[in-house]
Amino acid sequence: MISMFRRFSESWIARIFFVVMALSFVGWGISSDLFRLMGPPSWVAKVGGQSIEIPQFQSEFQRAMTQATRDQPPGQEASAAVRRQVGQQTLERMIAQSALGVELANLRIVTPDDAVAAVARSMPAFQGRDGQFSKAQFDSVLRNNGYTEARFLNQLRADIAQRQLLNSVSAGVQAPATEVTPLYDTEFEKRSADTAFFPLSAARDPATPDQATLQRWYDNHPDSYATPEFRRIKAIELSPQSVASDVAITDAELHAAYDEHKSEYVTPGKRSAQILSVPDEAKARDLADRWRAGADWAAMQEAAKAAGAVAITQDDGTEVQFPDPDLARAVFSGPEGSVSAPVKGALGWFVVKVTHIVPGGETTFEQAKDSLRAQVLAAKAADVIYDRANKIDQLLGNGTGLDDMPGDLGLIGVAGTMDARGETQEGTPAPIPGPPELKAAIVAAAFLARQGDAPRLTEVQTPGNGGSAYYALTLEGVIPPGEKPFDAVKDKVADDWKQDQRRRAAEKAATAMMTAVQGGKAFSDAATAAGVTPKLSPLVTRNQGNPAISADLQRIMFGLKKGDATMVETPEGFMVAQLTEIVKPDAGADKTGYDEARTAVTRSIATDLETVFIDAVRQRAKPQFNKQAFDSVVQAQQ
Repeated sequence: MISMFRRFSESWIARIFFVVMALSFVGWGISSDLFRLMGPPSWVAKVGGQSIEIPQFQSEFQRAMTQATRDQPPGQEASAAVRRQVGQQTLERMIAQSALGVELANLRIVTPDDAVAAVARSMPAFQGRDGQFSKAQFDSVLRNNGYTEARFLNQLRADIAQRQLLNSVSAGVQAPATEVTPLYDTEFEKRSADTAFFPLSAARDPATPDQATLQRWYDNHPDSYATPEFRRIKAIELSPQSVASDVAITDAELHAAYDEHKSEYVTPGKRSAQILSVPDEAKARDLADRWRAGADWAAMQEAAKAAGAVAITQDDGTEVQFPDPDLARAVFSGPEGSVSAPVKGALGWFVVKVTHIVPGGETTFEQAKDSLRAQVLAAKAADVIYDRANKIDQLLGNGTGLDDMPGDLGLIGVAGTMDARGETQEGTPAPIPGPPELKAAIVAAAFLARQGDAPRLTEVQTPGNGGSAYYALTLEGVIPPGEKPFDAVKDKVADDWKQDQRRRAAEKAATAMMTAVQGGKAFSDAATAAGVTPKLSPLVTRNQGNPAISADLQRIMFGLKKGDATMVETPEGFMVAQLTEIVKPDAGADKTGYDEARTAVTRSIATDLETVFIDAVRQRAKPQFNKQAFDSVVQAQQ
């Protein structure tokens, strides 16, 4: 047989056959390469000769999608429009970074390994409770944001180099006074108003309404008398408290933590004061003498206005909350009820009367021991929780149910029925163990979940103890909302109706006073006629809040002209106000404030310059796009 095959292989027919076969194999290999080369490109964009490959773009896109859809209910897919928008933003960012990378390579700007490590270790997101770099925290943050360590460090290296380049572009920026002054004037202008408050509690109690009135109120406000939706859930928790038995904590560690955070256990004293800000010493002495002679605060406000001074009240302020150090010392050195001698401060002359004193205090070690234990536990349990969370995540991924979790992982089981406020059907708080942040997260997740969704391990930051916790839950059932019968809520309906009548009465009285002031009546006279006490608000800026004035009124005040009157509603009642004073800032006397405005404008101009530079670098790199590859990634899950 072999000899016959040898004779056949030496014939010319066999030789032709083998040549054809050889050419076929060669052709097959070439055609395979040709088909591969002629297929769709593997890049999404090209920038300055560098390619953004599909896997690279896909990885960044998925990370961006995770961030963009983090608040969506489990199992709900992002819309096509959202995926395309996130994809375009991601690709534009990657193109800009690639263009800057080309520029950095041309300029030979590099970032040493030591610099990358130093920056990473100094980032607050990676620091533990002790303020030092924590590898467990580092790994947790990267995992939650979809990064590997190598990818994060490479991006950080590029970011540092890019920041070097961009800083050199904007290093010489100086904001001109023509742009700084208008911003400074807007931000630091101060305003004060006469105010009068009409509390709901002072309104006359209306007569008890008849049955028909209450029934009509009940019919018109169905949402106020409905039972909410309830949800039955089953959940597991992993937290520092749940693994506490596996973590040893000594008294020495607790004392060390107390000493390290001693300032957190000291409560500064607070004082309330009435203050006159006076332009010169002579007027200050005259006002102080009048005050000591027995004039009340209303009389002193009028006297201050006549003398060109400003009357201010500060309630429950700490020493650092007073704007002038000399003023603060005067307030905190005098006894309650005393009127100070004129005080010379950096902002002028002051006369002060202390109206209320709240002494400071200190929380002892024994009093703080429980909170200290929670803080130390969170820090020491971080590694234990991290390892166990990985195991739980793997078990859930393999289909293990919540009831079948191993008993040695330190898990706490939770099961029950609650509404969206976290209350049971009896109206009591649902007994969910753990820190408040974990409870809130479980309640929120319960009302986003759908029946049949697989449990997913989720991390929750718990700033109260400086650590984090995990949970996973399943939705067992839904009890739809219902309606409470009228007879069951009749008393509440009557109370609600009466409160509404009080609100209407207070609104009517406040409106009448505002109309009188707008018609030319003096504010104090209009307030007296309305039976309320006028009060001068403290001087406030646009953006610096003050507990003595409603935030809505503060916002409206800066849209009024001097003498204009307005009215705002608060949860407790209605406030009528008339703008009485506008204090323009003095840049010469307030170098700190002016420098803040100049820094803000300089930063804005620098940002604009950097944006223009990045766009120019991008255009010079002449990016090319591959729409087919882009669509294949963005539309992959549709």
